[in-house]
Amino acid sequence: MASNIRPPERIGFVGLGNMGAPMARRLAAAGYPLAVADANPEAVARFTAETACERPADLKALGAACRAVITMLPDGHTVRKVLLDANGIAAGLRPGSFVIDMSSSAPGGTRELAAELAKQDLSLVDAPVSGGVRKAVDGSLAIMAGGSPDAVAACRPALETMGKVFPTGGSGTGHAMKALNNYLSAATLTATAEAVLAGTQFGLDPKLMIDVLNASTGRSATTEFKYPTYVLPRRFDSGFALGLMAKDLRLALELARSTGTPRVLLEELSVLWDEAEQRIGFRADHTELVRFLEDRTRDPDRG
Repeated sequence: MASNIRPPERIGFVGLGNMGAPMARRLAAAGYPLAVADANPEAVARFTAETACERPADLKALGAACRAVITMLPDGHTVRKVLLDANGIAAGLRPGSFVIDMSSSAPGGTRELAAELAKQDLSLVDAPVSGGVRKAVDGSLAIMAGGSPDAVAACRPALETMGKVFPTGGSGTGHAMKALNNYLSAATLTATAEAVLAGTQFGLDPKLMIDVLNASTGRSATTEFKYPTYVLPRRFDSGFALGLMAKDLRLALELARSTGTPRVLLEELSVLWDEAEQRIGFRADHTELVRFLEDRTRDPDRG
């Protein structure tokens, strides 16, 4: 069995966005030396100004400096590019090293990537997360870890600095679990928004509705946290992009189609979120779906 990755072993971290930066800070606080990279030089400059870490000249050099590399990137295509390009991370990693993809990626693509990396004696753990920026900051993310038992066990000490680890099974199962989780997350936000809009139009107070739902069977993470924190105060600043949620719905739909399982609601939901992305933009906060639905209420022809 592979030995566990514990401090002071250096870890590479690629992707210092809203989620990645606080996750990387958790690793640094636990004593792991870091080597970091991001497509945005300003993100790297901000992080290195706050946290002692290395800033390798390129991705190949980052791989060569580390025994494990974490990717926290927008999608699986970007993950493949930073890993497998001629001067990518995999070109620098030594045999026996680990790649931990904490992005939301297509489960089937993850299995293909794991097979390619295995040819270089590199182990892939797909370990996407749920919990948002707040839980990334306090280290209480839910981490869904797919891969061989030995690889997951080896990476577990590092992962546990960022949250609670749930081994999900073989390669790709972590990414499958994340896509399905976000399907349910998007469904509850959409259903709650539709219910609150209907109630408001009828004369109910939206705050009262949320209070009642939280004492009733309609409660969810949306009613308990998203509506009170981001929607009712009209903040819409959860830190998770609407376009990323729309992408995760497409991943969940691809998974459902590949398994031949029922997907009537998922099909409709994915279309709705794709329309919202086209209308208000990829970078809009995902809670702004409520604004999109409000606009459709005022002008049904805008859908």
